[in-house]
This record gives sequence, C-alpha cells and structure tokens, in this order.
Amino acid sequence: MNLEELEKLLNDCGVALYDTEIANENGRQIYRVYITKSGGVSLDDCEVVSKLLSPIYDVMPPVSGDWVLEVSSPGLERKLSKIDHFAKSIGEMAKVTLNDKSQIVGKIISVNGDDILINSDKGNININFNDIKKAKTFIQW
Repeated sequence: MNLEELEKLLNDCGVALYDTEIANENGRQIYRVYITKSGGVSLDDCEVVSKLLSPIYDVMPPVSGDWVLEVSSPGLERKLSKIDHFAKSIGEMAKVTLNDKSQIVGKIISVNGDDILINSDKGNININFNDIKKAKTFIQW
C-alpha cells in the first residue's frame, strides 16, 4: 500500500496521516504510523486504525522480516521532517537546526512553497526548507 492509499484509508477513519517511520528497538523492527485529528487523537482512534491496517499489512507487509505495527499520535513535541509538517504546525513553537549548525527558536508564522517564516527573538526569519538539518515543535512551560 502506498502513502496515498494509506492517507485515504485514514481519512475514511476520521484521522489524518502525519508520518510513518521504521524503527529498530531492542532487536524488534517497528513500523509506526502517526495520526492526527482536530481535537486530538484518542486511544480508540489508534485502535480503530490498527485494526484496519493489521489485516492489510498481513497480506502486504510495509517492511520485510519480522515487524510490529504501532499506531500513535506524533505527540505535542514532534519531529518536523517534511514541509507539510511545518504547514500543519503554523502557530506553534519550533526549534530548528540549520545545516550550518546554527539554531533558530520561534513561532512558525507561515509556509510558502519551500520557505518557512519563523518569528524569533531576533524578529521574523525566512528559512528555506532545504537549509534545515532537523526541527521539532516544543511546548514552552
């Protein structure tokens, strides 16, 4: 199943695909599906999606070898690895590390093509997505 098909299935369940990842933890391969929903993701949402995907992935595994499916919310503090992640996080605080190792901390104001506008303590800073090494949202306590 490709990502477009996965997105459509999840939309039919009332949730949206945020991201997928393959992780290896304690010798186990984990295929994670992160979902989002307006108002937040519940355990019931994760269970519904897991029950929907399990039989499909039994027939068409997303990875080779032994693996485990996990369905969860990306959380309040989440990785921003796609331009779409930034677009879905407008209004949230982010920590961005650029390829030159400099860091920018501020609120995501807008996304236009590959350009992301962040309001930091140094004013508004325009960043090209291709200049970002890593980024994540964070909550200020």
